[in-house]
Amino acid sequence: MEKQIKRLVRGLAILILGAFLSSGRAAAQGPAGNGAAEAVSGGSSSHSYNPTKWFGKKDGKAAANDNLSQDELDKRLEGKLRAAQVLAPNASLKDACHNFIERVDCVAALHASHSLGISFECVKASMTGVRTDVGASACRMPADDKPLSLMKTIRLLKSDADAKNGAKEAEAAAREDMKNAAS
Repeated sequence: MEKQIKRLVRGLAILILGAFLSSGRAAAQGPAGNGAAEAVSGGSSSHSYNPTKWFGKKDGKAAANDNLSQDELDKRLEGKLRAAQVLAPNASLKDACHNFIERVDCVAALHASHSLGISFECVKASMTGVRTDVGASACRMPADDKPLSLMKTIRLLKSDADAKNGAKEAEAAAREDMKNAAS
């Protein structure tokens, strides 16, 4: 009798653990298809799947950005990006970065599109996997419509460019812009 109870308890524990792990994988997948733009546009939710946020540990980038509100950081970045002619004079950074999850990725995309002469709308569509703009409908996209890294996006949209160095330089410029705007 005691052995049967132990087997039953073990079996239930395995079933519960299996159900928990299988639901976690489904929740970890990002948005795709119809409604992906709305799902991505939030940027953050009240619940985080990032364990470092559960325990209060933050990297330097997150700690620097916590001192400023997102709107204040955007205002500071807009001025710097407009002065460098990376952002159009009449564009807002919030609108330009609408579907990006991380602001630094958007700023890197802006830098790369400016320095390499690639349409920002195409870079945005390729990096976010979301085609929301009419201008992005004419862009070359990967076959599976999955988001690509900046380097792969450059390689896709401008095959004759040095994608590795272009992405590296754009990402370094974006990190520097974010750091300067946060201080």
